[in-house]
Amino acid sequence: MIKEINNRGLACPQPVINTKRALEEIPQGTIISIVDNEVARENVLRFAQNAGCQVSVEEKNGEYYLTITKGEATAPQAVVTSECSTGPMVYLITSNTFGNGAEDLGETLMVSFFNSLLEEPAPRIIMFVNSGVRLATKHSRVLEQILKLVERGTEVISCGTCLDYYKLKDQLAVGRVTNMLEILQNLTGEGKVVTL
Repeated sequence: MIKEINNRGLACPQPVINTKRALEEIPQGTIISIVDNEVARENVLRFAQNAGCQVSVEEKNGEYYLTITKGEATAPQAVVTSECSTGPMVYLITSNTFGNGAEDLGETLMVSFFNSLLEEPAPRIIMFVNSGVRLATKHSRVLEQILKLVERGTEVISCGTCLDYYKLKDQLAVGRVTNMLEILQNLTGEGKVVTL
């Protein structure tokens, strides 16, 4: 039986996430991931190839049907975890937007980042500094995703000086307040550090 995954109208990275989940549900077999734009087509294609699957792409009326086969006839999948020899992941989030440029685009990219992060092993800790502390407050667009990471064991801490500066301490909705000494200890301690 071939399962179809309808990814029409979905923004990045959701088509890749849906395809990944469908492949994780089967030990071997074929799925068809349907997307309606070239960016999604390329992202799903690259993901499936990197996962060691065979992929063919067919275009029909402006939509792309990616037939992805997983199993014995395909190359073995590489196992990638975030807790390899470098230790558990530590994220330092320094802004409420992802990257520089248009603020609304940066906010959208940050939502996309946290949605993607939910598909990986949970990081050991996420630290918010500067305007990044806004992401841990009541009106954050990524609060739901951060709470899910906390349920999976991620510790969340926010710089107290930063919360005070932005007058947000009373709006903190996840995690706890910390100081620069603890942030420094986490940056220099065990684990690979990623700064955004």
